[in-house]
Amino acid sequence: MNVDFTTAAELLAICQKEVISPGEAMLRREERLTGASRDEIRGRLSRSLEIMKAAAQTALSAPQKTMGGLIGGEAIALDQRRRTSQSVYGAVMARSVAIAMGTLEVNASMGLIVAAPTAGSCGVLPGALLAQAETFGFSDEELINGLLTASAVGYLIARNATVAGAEGGCQAEVGAASAMAAAAVTGLHGGSPVQCLWAAGTALVNLMGLVCDPIGGLVESPCQGRNGIGVAGALVAAETALAGIPAPASLDEVIAAMYAVGRSLPSELRETSLGGIAVAPSACARCGGCG
Repeated sequence: MNVDFTTAAELLAICQKEVISPGEAMLRREERLTGASRDEIRGRLSRSLEIMKAAAQTALSAPQKTMGGLIGGEAIALDQRRRTSQSVYGAVMARSVAIAMGTLEVNASMGLIVAAPTAGSCGVLPGALLAQAETFGFSDEELINGLLTASAVGYLIARNATVAGAEGGCQAEVGAASAMAAAAVTGLHGGSPVQCLWAAGTALVNLMGLVCDPIGGLVESPCQGRNGIGVAGALVAAETALAGIPAPASLDEVIAAMYAVGRSLPSELRETSLGGIAVAPSACARCGGCG
């Protein structure tokens, strides 16, 4: 059977015909097109998972010295608040946000992260997956299955739209990461292929139009907070999908709409730092690394 799907509709058709998950469909696609074995592919993802864990541990153990000095220590502060049971949104969400924002902190300090799908959105997927594992006891093998499901969604967005902030705004970076994480979490909790794609679509819709306006041209702020928002949105989207609530439109249509919105954004709002919060005087005044 041809497993080289190029649309969400084709992916869903494969899943339904073969009675497999989106992650398994992605694994078979990679096997067929790259010639790598299942063990080799899963081994590479295991390495990615270990990098995600290490970045999260680094961020939650000591503040990182970032290039621009705009961020540093936020993840620790958030995790301390979670441990005192003061969180306004509960332990799982609190842990997810702390990991997501901390991973972006590691990226901004030139640490090792997994660009999933980009460096600027690197915290969303680990924030979702690692907190789910801690809370619900998912194994590394299950998390790798989640990474495969996330990869299927990321591939569809990259192929049919963009994951670059310079082309589509932050909706293409954090939005795509949120969609990937939403699908992965849905799959971890036994969601069907349809529900996984619903979750991805809902997450992407909820961040539609998000601009890319990094202060000083640095991937620090408001990028860090948007990673937190991205993982929170992913969990909301997963929960709604698992409750049987569909996305507003098919994932293919959502991806197309996101791409159209991205192309309509002015250049000032696509990573140039010439608009949005990047030109707010008080934001610029905080940037020690802005030349």
